[in-house]
Amino acid sequence: MKALILVGGFGTRLRPLTLTLPKPLVEFCNKPMILHQIEALADAGVTDIVLAVNYRPEMMESRLAVYEKKYNVKITFSVETEPLDTAGPLKLAEKVLRKDDEPFFVLNSDVICDFPFKNLAEFHRRHGKEGTIVVTKVEEPSKYGVVVHKPGHETLIERFVEKPVEFVGNRINAGIYILNTSALDRIELRPTSIEKEVFPAMVRESELHSFDLEGFWMDVGQPKDFLTGTCLYLSSLAKQGSKLLTPNSEPYVHGGNVLIDPTAKIGKDCRIGPNVSIGPGVVIGDGVRLQRCVLLSGSKVKDHAWIKSTIVGWDSTVGKWARLENVTVLGDDVTIGDEIYVNGGSVLPHKTIKANVDVPAIIM
Repeated sequence: MKALILVGGFGTRLRPLTLTLPKPLVEFCNKPMILHQIEALADAGVTDIVLAVNYRPEMMESRLAVYEKKYNVKITFSVETEPLDTAGPLKLAEKVLRKDDEPFFVLNSDVICDFPFKNLAEFHRRHGKEGTIVVTKVEEPSKYGVVVHKPGHETLIERFVEKPVEFVGNRINAGIYILNTSALDRIELRPTSIEKEVFPAMVRESELHSFDLEGFWMDVGQPKDFLTGTCLYLSSLAKQGSKLLTPNSEPYVHGGNVLIDPTAKIGKDCRIGPNVSIGPGVVIGDGVRLQRCVLLSGSKVKDHAWIKSTIVGWDSTVGKWARLENVTVLGDDVTIGDEIYVNGGSVLPHKTIKANVDVPAIIM
């Protein structure tokens, strides 16, 4: 089988991290974001993966070459000279996607969930129509485009309602699809939206079904959701009894759901957790408190610092007795001075912070 991953452009929502790496290469729970998708696709029997990109493809090609051998998949890059939205990239990659005329998967690169590719493919073949979109239930459907089913049908889609004022349903598009190659006939090679143009046309002809996603789901394309997605992913690992998580029996783990790379070093009398991801080569001093945060590779946290709801970028340093919270994001190689308070700051790479940041701000 084949798959196309919509990688897209500059990753502006996840800055300052994406000023250093393209979004798919930013580590989510100690793996490049896109590797979560590649692993799940390979496990479902996908052999050809197309990455639709228009930003820094050369960096991704060199980094992802190793995964081709490891997972026995062929990864090709479909490079857009202009942004083609969410449907145009399918037409651009038509030659690969039409190979052998089997259905193909499409997914957004910043979606994290328990990917249901095997069950999705089986369901799609059973109903025999042109397309299936994965849907997930949400508590506040008024924020999203909601999927409405035909009366008497559990999965056949009747229409989409964008940000409904009145309740019409609670299932939303999860950004994962499986399509027959005939769907490519509906797309022109131009900037075009699969959600606004292609899917409504399929719905009018009763050719589009939905598939309910079990478990968690999150679009982790911006810092606030990246942190929430980290919590959901670690919780999912815990439910599966994953050996990746550091057990609560460790003296520094409190509240569980803590993922620590084996090469990280942790000092005495620390309190870590719940919901913490610590990357390779991270050094944590004595008496540090970490909660609901991500420490990327090579970062250092000095004695008695407090870090909560924060992403600490690669090779950054947090000073003694510093306090970071409220969705603070440090870019690559940032230094936070001793006893500094950062409240929701977004700090660009290679900066040194010597004064408190009392209100959320971008530090350039």
